[in-house]
Amino acid sequence: MTNRASRLALIQDIITTNDVSSQGEIVFLLARKGVTVTQATLSRDLEILGAVKIAKGASGLSYAIPDDGTGTPITKDASRLSRAMSELAASVDYSGNIVVVRTSPGAASYLASTIDRSGLDSIIGTVAGDDTVMLVTRDPAGGATVCQELQDLARA
Repeated sequence: MTNRASRLALIQDIITTNDVSSQGEIVFLLARKGVTVTQATLSRDLEILGAVKIAKGASGLSYAIPDDGTGTPITKDASRLSRAMSELAASVDYSGNIVVVRTSPGAASYLASTIDRSGLDSIIGTVAGDDTVMLVTRDPAGGATVCQELQDLARA
């Protein structure tokens, strides 16, 4: 029997080192490491970790954890946001204080979560669909600046 903290760490390790697309695969990999878990418990653990499914090219959807797994913001983590923008953003545009980032199908939620946890003070919130993230900037005319910052991160 493992405690929740060690189980969460193991699940996070499985997700970050394997291309897993179902909870069944995670249950199987946990069992191979000697940890028995029900699907209901795993589902709660994935929620705690903030795990989401994102598009992974031709291989379909895979689980990913957009931050360090603690659910707390990673302040000013430009490298993580830069990596997410370069891998997931197809285009970035703005109007006034609204910035729209287009992604591949299934990737918007992951990217929005990464943006939310990046600690960018100029962004007051994000809304994600399937392939679109809408950001609202604090400054009524701040869309241009944030759009440029995100485009620069995508190129980095």
